[in-house]
Amino acid sequence: MARRILVIDDDEDILEILNIIFQENGYDIVMSNTGEAAEHIRVIQPDLILLDVRIIGSAKNGPEICKEIKSQLETRHLPVMLVSAESDLSVIAKECGADAYIRKPFDIFDLLAKTEECLA
Repeated sequence: MARRILVIDDDEDILEILNIIFQENGYDIVMSNTGEAAEHIRVIQPDLILLDVRIIGSAKNGPEICKEIKSQLETRHLPVMLVSAESDLSVIAKECGADAYIRKPFDIFDLLAKTEECLA
């Protein structure tokens, strides 16, 4: 069974690129351009969550969603990877409890390698 990745990013172009990359590499992808998808994690049952830091139009930003995921007993085991162009991304990732982070613009091979690390 393919590993499922939930991708939350407000940029439709990034969503489409990630969809292509992950599908071509055998992953099952659930995409959302709002943070509301995080409220349905129990239904979606992802193996990994890729999360943008700034999600325009959402009530919560990526770090807030990450903290919520990591604070709940049922979801704290899920790996979360932040994907962002923020200059202090390493600090943001550490503060919210993310398992990994990757900077935009990302290298496809680096992204896939970090994805595998998170799923290992």
